[in-house]
Amino acid sequence: QVRLVESGGGSVQAGGSLKLSCAASPYPSNNYCMTWLLQAPGLEREAVEGINGNGITAYRDFLKGRFTVSEDRTKGIVYLEMNNLQPDDTAKYYCAAGKVLVVGGGCARINYWGQGTHVTVSA
Repeated sequence: QVRLVESGGGSVQAGGSLKLSCAASPYPSNNYCMTWLLQAPGLEREAVEGINGNGITAYRDFLKGRFTVSEDRTKGIVYLEMNNLQPDDTAKYYCAAGKVLVVGGGCARINYWGQGTHVTVSA
């Protein structure tokens, strides 16, 4: 069982930045996939960026490089740094853990979910 706890969400103005954190306990090992997903109001949850046990990352093209996933295995934390935030980025952001990082930043199989953290971007 892996417990995931997200933090770092909040409200910012367009053009601002936030850095989300996902503390995993225990931190996955061996062939893992850690991913960040967003769910905008009224829409389905979708992956935005992920990282695997080899340090390889994948992301959605529409982000145009504005978001960056990273991890600190010593602290057991996965981060999502979000820059130049826009109102369309307003959503609840979730951290998830599973197996096999895929194109687009998701995991082919998700075994664990965090509770999510809200991000609100005002114009």
